[in-house]
Amino acid sequence: MTFIHELADWPHFSWDDGALAGVLAAVRHKQGRHLGKMESLGFELRAEASLTTLTDEVVKSSAIEGEHLDPAEVRSSIARKLGLDVAGLPAPGREVEGIVEMMLDATRNFEVPLTTERLSSWHAALFPTGRSGMSRITVGAWRTAESGPMQVVSGPIGREKIHYEAPAAERLEAEMESYLQWFNAPPKIDPVLRAAIAHIWFVTVHPFEDGNGRVARAIADMALARSDKTKERFYSMSSGIEAGRREYYIQLESAQRGNLDITEWLVWFLDCLDRTIDGANGKLTSVLHKARVWERINLNPVNDRQRNVINRMLDDFKGHLTTSKYAKLAKCSNDTALRDIRELLARGIVAQNSGGGRSTSYRIADPDEVSA
Repeated sequence: MTFIHELADWPHFSWDDGALAGVLAAVRHKQGRHLGKMESLGFELRAEASLTTLTDEVVKSSAIEGEHLDPAEVRSSIARKLGLDVAGLPAPGREVEGIVEMMLDATRNFEVPLTTERLSSWHAALFPTGRSGMSRITVGAWRTAESGPMQVVSGPIGREKIHYEAPAAERLEAEMESYLQWFNAPPKIDPVLRAAIAHIWFVTVHPFEDGNGRVARAIADMALARSDKTKERFYSMSSGIEAGRREYYIQLESAQRGNLDITEWLVWFLDCLDRTIDGANGKLTSVLHKARVWERINLNPVNDRQRNVINRMLDDFKGHLTTSKYAKLAKCSNDTALRDIRELLARGIVAQNSGGGRSTSYRIADPDEVSA
């Protein structure tokens, strides 16, 4: 079995420009229209849209690797670092803080050159305890020969299937020097294609003992931020990848075998970006809905407890609101929770769902139903 990094022409990728021209033009047009919509919004709406997008990016990038982060913690960490309102949000843990720091550095400092030191700091942030699960790993440095071959395998012990084997540790210094020189050089190709190549090249080298996928996606986001020419993020590529996670791994495995023609990988990446931007337009609808709700509510402001709970309901709240959930979120008694909910009901800010008694629950009312 031959992998592309073993070929004589590695890492000189090639592709069919004719096969890419149509899909690239379409996705770049869609990308421009989406960014234009976002730029037309006010500062607060753009900040909310970017916060929502960054939260999705961090959560979904980890989910691709089978790690499930609390969206509220992620949102809290990002909001704190950007100086935005964190009322009602939980304090984030160390692992959440680390991946958020990496993503914000990649996207907000997209013009800063990518260096070995910077990548090492990202990796150290991803693994603050120096462990991956129960295993101690090399953190903040390239993997070593002592860790053994870097393989992607599946199947039971003794009957493993090797999907991919990365370059030996002895090659990493030269491999990463070549990669970083290319990434930091003035671009000679479309920046979106550059993002796709940066992704596949990095995961093929696989320089770290763990976390390569998340770092690769952060680098791709950095390249996409360069293409957008903005520090704010308004679409989450990892959301698109996670939605088609199985196909993502199939495409990676296919691209890492055979020859250095990566046309199929580039077409897949562009198609994924196209779907991602469609999904981001749906998120924009949600952001605008939230803004409409608050525009009406703020004509006669609610108390701090009510504000915190409403914000949670407008974000990634699971299920419907009950008196006990309100009390837990607002850190108050059930009696106080019930009084607050009755006030919100009277103003039409929340509406009662069908059912009653112990199953009584509430949802955010349509903005047109909200009374001052």
